[in-house]
Amino acid sequence: MVAEDVQNAPKWTSYLEKVEMIDSGPPGKGTRYRYHLRLPGGHKVTLEVEQDVYTKPKKCAGRFIKGPLKGTWAYTYTQRKDGSTNLAYDMDYELGGLLRFAGGLLGPQYAAGIHDNMESLKRYVEAGKGPKPRREAAKK
Repeated sequence: MVAEDVQNAPKWTSYLEKVEMIDSGPPGKGTRYRYHLRLPGGHKVTLEVEQDVYTKPKKCAGRFIKGPLKGTWAYTYTQRKDGSTNLAYDMDYELGGLLRFAGGLLGPQYAAGIHDNMESLKRYVEAGKGPKPRREAAKK
């Protein structure tokens, strides 16, 4: 799950400088993260999210709780017959703060960036750089 490797998200996510887990303990429902981004033009943005759903290994979803985005996000995992996993990322967001004024310019760029990040994540995982499944999970 992406939520178990969130510290490495800057390796496959453009504009992301670092991620901090705000809460201690393993990821789960209620876990909060702080994302530090550097957008084009050198603008720094901080976002905080909270996981509202954490059903391993099927879904991790939550909402933006602080920063210039309002809305929800979800990673949904579906096991394929060939043993691989399909990852779907859904996000429903509204730009706020200063980003709201640049929304017409940033909206399409942000959507394209999400697509590029998912392609980058695919290459990252397929290269064996993501978290390794535990033996129990691999048997299921």
